[in-house]
Amino acid sequence: MKNYKIYCGGEFLETKTILEVRNPYDNTLVATTYLAGKDILELAIDKALQVEKECQELPSYVKYRILMQIVHQLISKKKKLAEILSLESAKPIKYALGEIDRAIQTFTIAAEESKRLPKEYISLDLTAAGNRKEGFVKYFPLGLSAGISPFNFPMNLAVHKIAPAIATGCSMILKPSRSTPLSTLELAMIIDETDLPKGAISIFPMDRQSGNQLVTDERFKLLTFTGSPEVGWKMRTDAKKKKTILELGGNAGVIIAKTCDFDMAVKRCLMGAFAYSGQVCIHAQRIYVEKEIFEEFKEKFIAGARALKAGHPLDTNTDISSMIDEGNAIRVEEWVQEAVNQGAELLIGGKRDGSYYEPTVLTNTNEKMKVSSLEVFGPVVTLEPYSDFDDAVKQVNNSNYGLQAGVFTNNIMEMDLAFNELDVGGVILNDVPTFRVDNMPYGGVKDSGMGREGVKYAIRDMMEAKVLVKPY
Repeated sequence: MKNYKIYCGGEFLETKTILEVRNPYDNTLVATTYLAGKDILELAIDKALQVEKECQELPSYVKYRILMQIVHQLISKKKKLAEILSLESAKPIKYALGEIDRAIQTFTIAAEESKRLPKEYISLDLTAAGNRKEGFVKYFPLGLSAGISPFNFPMNLAVHKIAPAIATGCSMILKPSRSTPLSTLELAMIIDETDLPKGAISIFPMDRQSGNQLVTDERFKLLTFTGSPEVGWKMRTDAKKKKTILELGGNAGVIIAKTCDFDMAVKRCLMGAFAYSGQVCIHAQRIYVEKEIFEEFKEKFIAGARALKAGHPLDTNTDISSMIDEGNAIRVEEWVQEAVNQGAELLIGGKRDGSYYEPTVLTNTNEKMKVSSLEVFGPVVTLEPYSDFDDAVKQVNNSNYGLQAGVFTNNIMEMDLAFNELDVGGVILNDVPTFRVDNMPYGGVKDSGMGREGVKYAIRDMMEAKVLVKPY
């Protein structure tokens, strides 16, 4: 067992409050670390402000070199980092390895984007007043930023905040989840070995009062938060004038048309539904299948769910392991039982053992049930038939959320209709809504948030445009 010091302004420190990190699968102690309080946060803020100008003036070649130093260390430590991530989160090792790969990709993209930060030239002589004048638009880093990352992708969702901050020249204080802080503290050790100014990045879990200061303190110019809608929208109110990026929840819909590659659709929907026990914002939660193929899809989907192997997250054969804690597993159990009591049919699953919840499929559901209307954030899927593609689009849109949607069809008219009419931030054709590549703009509408991640798009949110008008 290892003890991790927290990373504050370029120093590794201890506090009086010890935080135990346990494996949700068997409750074994993985490691210990520390919770930061107001004193640690103040120290991190002071150090970040001291190097703010230095960070903003770093030339692109230096930022590129720093980001690639991190990439090379992540590559060399990939197996170790994946094992730590798997143990702290109960994420099956096959998915943990994939997450470290994505973190490597995100830092690599940030390194490339650091070479081409946004700027533009504009002609101003479209009116007589602008004759013989021209404009130059330059984007400047906002400054000290606050990042709050969740438990479900503890490394890569933190990296989606840290990497763009380094690329733009913003300093950042990151608060990881108390449940899963270890992988980001390992990242802190890697960052500390680079040429980044000490104080530019701080990483530590915090007590509730200190965490709230990230939202309310006016010294922070930007807040980037990934988490639940209830928490995120309250943060936006409390943040007042602070620029805010919110990546929140979803209850993603999938449409399966009869023209699709049927076997591929079943295979991808199984992954989208049950990867990491459905604890993914773009988890395939509601699946609508064209009536002519519904029974066959249902049969093969249930068979596939039944074949998933449950086990210890470090077992390379494990497909599904425990949820993050027993409290969330109990919540999922209650929602499923409530749906059954209201008339839903349980096709498979529905049982809980501690923090483990079985892959579960329901049908005969309606929009009033929590499993349809809210974000389950667990291994639960609703499966319903449809007769008309337009109606399937309306059913997907009948939600307070709008993150991503998946559409399996080989009909070009249905593809166009889905893209134009689905009220979501991203439409994924012939794949599940769970698909994400780290350079694409990622984010949602409605209760699913505001702003976009994806390195280039996060960089723009972390900068402010300023125009220079000059005669010639």
